[in-house]
Amino acid sequence: MALDAVDLQILKDLQSEGRITNVKLAENAGISAPPCLRRVRALEESGVIESYHATLNQKALGFQVTIFAQVGLSSQSDADLRAFEEQVRQWPLVRECHMIAGESDYLLKIVARNWDEYQQFYTTQLSTLSIVTNIKSKLIIRTAKQLPGVPVDLVNVED
Repeated sequence: MALDAVDLQILKDLQSEGRITNVKLAENAGISAPPCLRRVRALEESGVIESYHATLNQKALGFQVTIFAQVGLSSQSDADLRAFEEQVRQWPLVRECHMIAGESDYLLKIVARNWDEYQQFYTTQLSTLSIVTNIKSKLIIRTAKQLPGVPVDLVNVED
C-alpha cells in the first residue's frame, strides 16, 4: 500500500495514542473526519494496522520480573521449530518469541511475579522440552527505552 504524509500522520498518532478520537486524528492530519475514518479503515484492511491494545503496567499488576531467555534447540527442522513455537504459545508467562540468528535459536521475553515463579517455569516447563539443549537467562534490571511499533517518521512517503 502506498502511503502519503496524511497516512503517516494517522499512523504516528494511532501508534502513540490508540484511543485518540477520529476528530482529533483528522485534525492532526489536516483532513476532515469522514475521509480520516475511511483512511483508517483502509489501513486496517491492508494490514498496515494489525490491532489495537492497551499497554499495561506489569509491575502494577504484580509482574515484577522480566527475563529474556536465549534458547538453543537440538534440531532446526521445520517440524521441530513449529512444534517448539506451538508449545511456547501455550505458556502465558512468555510474552514474545522470536527466532533469531546466531548462537541461540530463539529469544523469549518472559514476565513473572518474582524470580521464584520464573525458576519454577524454567525447571518444570521450558527446560523439560526434549528439543531444548541450552537456555541463557538474562534478568532485566531496568528498561531505559520501550517504544511500540516502528519509527513512522522514517517511512518513505509517496509523492
